[in-house]
Amino acid sequence: MPMKTFKPTSAGRRHMTVSGFDEITRGARPEKALLKGGNRSGGRNNRGRITTRHIGGGHKRRLRVIDFRREKDGVPGTVVSIQYDPYRTARIALVSYKDGDKRYIVAPVGLKVGATVESGVKADILPGNCLPLRNIPDGTVIHNIEIKQGRGGQLVRSAGSGAQLLGRDGDYAIIRMPSTEIRKIHQDCRAVVGQVSNPDHENITIGKAGRSRWLGIRPTNRGASMNPCDHPHGGGEGKAGQGNPHPVSPWGMPAKGYKTRANKRTQRFIITRRQPGKRG
Repeated sequence: MPMKTFKPTSAGRRHMTVSGFDEITRGARPEKALLKGGNRSGGRNNRGRITTRHIGGGHKRRLRVIDFRREKDGVPGTVVSIQYDPYRTARIALVSYKDGDKRYIVAPVGLKVGATVESGVKADILPGNCLPLRNIPDGTVIHNIEIKQGRGGQLVRSAGSGAQLLGRDGDYAIIRMPSTEIRKIHQDCRAVVGQVSNPDHENITIGKAGRSRWLGIRPTNRGASMNPCDHPHGGGEGKAGQGNPHPVSPWGMPAKGYKTRANKRTQRFIITRRQPGKRG
């Protein structure tokens, strides 16, 4: 999928790139029955206090209801259109099933309009088909992976991502995640064959501040430019350093990441932790 570039008529246009949208079905309208109004929190919790900064504004959007569970076993569906989803980086496919039901699914790479998708143990190993992990051959690239049987896919859903099924260990499948982490997932959990669509999303250059505002992202101010009463990095004569051993948040917590995992219950399912800097 080629990226679209612009003539450098302004500083914002000079390096801006956008998706070519070549895979989008022209003239396709969102399915009204599968649309919901998107709620805007502005980063505020139920008490009205800002708990996540730098969120607000942005273009008005409607939420597409995505079928992550893929429980229509044995009912073939035909891909009616490939559409854009403003709430996710991947493309979505509108599937019309033989029983008349219509649902959105996360579209994999190579899924075309008119293709047939299926779910269940008898489905072929083709992009877009959903099967239990025990029925998928070793070495297959998969996405939309369940963690708990019947809950629906929760892992590997962003644009261009894909996990690989490496092998088996008893009742568990060994999977290499996009983060390079290798972990076990029960073989009765389901996954969809193929890599998630829109792999060129990582090559998009925003180009200008206004485009981030369209996405609902508000500006971020550096802590070093604030006063000492507003941020631990603030204050000092002239251009001073941060004055801390490590960068911290306004509340003194490490800003560049620190170990937060405390779920010892599922620690036994992780074979190899992810390797920083080797994602891909």
